Amino acid sequence: MIDRRLRVLQAIARHGTVTAAAEVCRLTPSAVSHQMQALARELDVVLLEPTGRTVRLTAAAHTLLEHAATLTAQWERAQADLAAYQERTELAGTLRFAAFSTAAAVVAPRALALLRQRHPGLRVRLREIEPARAFDLLAAGDTDVAVVVATPSIPPRTDTAFEQFPLYQEPLDVLVGPDHPHAARSSVSLDELAGDPWVMGSPGRAYHQLVTLACTGAGFDPAVEHHADTWDTGAALVARGFGVALIPRLVDLPATADTRRIPIAGASVPTRHVVTAVRRGAAEQPGIAAGLAALREVRRYELPELTEIV
Repeated sequence: MIDRRLRVLQAIARHGTVTAAAEVCRLTPSAVSHQMQALARELDVVLLEPTGRTVRLTAAAHTLLEHAATLTAQWERAQADLAAYQERTELAGTLRFAAFSTAAAVVAPRALALLRQRHPGLRVRLREIEPARAFDLLAAGDTDVAVVVATPSIPPRTDTAFEQFPLYQEPLDVLVGPDHPHAARSSVSLDELAGDPWVMGSPGRAYHQLVTLACTGAGFDPAVEHHADTWDTGAALVARGFGVALIPRLVDLPATADTRRIPIAGASVPTRHVVTAVRRGAAEQPGIAAGLAALREVRRYELPELTEIV
């Protein structure tokens, strides 16, 4: 019901280029440009101005975006209100989740199982994806509930297109090889590893940001020797003495990796904050509300090692 061109304009505002907006909207750059030109003609305003390889949104575009956010949120609320007029008492349709790797492996499947048990008429779908990309799926209407790590790469909580809700905070542990000097320790402070080589995710990914922030918070810049974007690869490198790593508590390592997981001691244990996100105004839609409730229930009753974000 909302003009698709407004969603395209929102994508341009988030990503800064027509090419990036075209990719997330599954359009060609020429189609995006054509749609923006047509929208500008209809409204009789200039929306985009080229500046080098990017585009700049005009004041008129920003005004339109403010109204677009209000319209989109109100449409989501309207769908929630209209659900009250449906005669069926059982939830039906499809509820789509997007989650980062660990949540997709541990948390989301438990929530989906709860939903399947309680609402057999509701089809549930899960897509594993990086946190920043999950917001593109939300904005495009391609997913309904996102479970993401709160990092600088995701939209701020003030973003008018989305609503974010705290889900849990998860402690990080140190991962070392069997021959590491601290391998027999029951705990270790993070600054004791300042001189070690590190295994870390690729730059730009959520895990890389998380570990970098944890190390700098402990007073040092990690000497990154290897990049690994899967836990199996990282654990294999650590097991053979190529470095140390930080690993979230929920990660289940392969049995073939001979590593030692050591809790971090100290006043400030690094944690990752995990939030759920939906399109603004959508949280009261029955299916989405049930999905959010299932995730909270899993955190509270099935995963006691996780705590509420305070």
